[in-house]
Amino acid sequence: MGARWRQLFGDFAGLGVSFEWHELEAGGDISWSQTFHPEGVEICLNLAGCGEVGLGETLLKLGPGTAGFYRQGSVPLHAVRRGGEKHQFITVELSPEFLQRQLTESMPGLHPMIVEALQGTKESGLGTVAPLSIRQRDLVTSLRQPPVLASAQPIWYQAKAVELIGEFLFQASSNPELFCRRQQLVARDRVERVAVILRRDLTNPPTLEELGREVGCSPFYLSRTFSKETGQTLPQYLRALRLEKAADLLKSGRYNVTEAAAEVGYNSLSHFSQAFHQHFGCCPGLYPMATPSQRAVRNGSQPSGKSA
Repeated sequence: MGARWRQLFGDFAGLGVSFEWHELEAGGDISWSQTFHPEGVEICLNLAGCGEVGLGETLLKLGPGTAGFYRQGSVPLHAVRRGGEKHQFITVELSPEFLQRQLTESMPGLHPMIVEALQGTKESGLGTVAPLSIRQRDLVTSLRQPPVLASAQPIWYQAKAVELIGEFLFQASSNPELFCRRQQLVARDRVERVAVILRRDLTNPPTLEELGREVGCSPFYLSRTFSKETGQTLPQYLRALRLEKAADLLKSGRYNVTEAAAEVGYNSLSHFSQAFHQHFGCCPGLYPMATPSQRAVRNGSQPSGKSA
């Protein structure tokens, strides 16, 4: 199956917390529910591949770049990882005793399934799935490469377990204003992630479908959200990124027009020149010779030191 597993830290039976790295690729669907600890709450930080955790007919669906949680109780959960995909994820396994040391069942906003775990019930349960923010992705990356000395890692990992509890095991308020605010933050975070992804390779940018998979939403919803947040369509935004990168290359003096066009993914020099002129108000060959003030005017901004 080509599976790799590594315990990053902990001991579920002893410390009550365990961080585990999973990486696998299989030809067909595989079950992974046998790895769940009885009565334990597990947070899955899903980086790549699609997985499902089910309780009866109810499914918790984990896409790339998402996090979800669930509890293995008296009724066995069923879990599947899709075949033909590369799967990478970290599981954070928390015992009832560890949760009891960190939480009380009276905490406002605590997910009902976690309250039941604190009360000592044996019920299985499914929590929620949410997209990982840029900050949370950085946190997940740090779990594989702790930024502290080996002697400090036990206390560091336990602190990260508490941080993840705070991130994922509480549910949003039913207050509509707070809910809308959270949706706005999620939308902005997706837009920021798309911008980072596009800048990674301006020559061969991902498709809308690939972007949607990477940020955890449908292509249609991503396209609509991006236009609403930026006032530009994705193709318009990508074109602007390419042209601004090309302008920087031309200003550096190390690239001629043909080289700058190719560096940002333009195969046609005439198309590049036309788009550049529309964006900056001058042809690319003359752009390096323009003064900073002239370039500012052409970019639609006011030269520094002069009033509007």
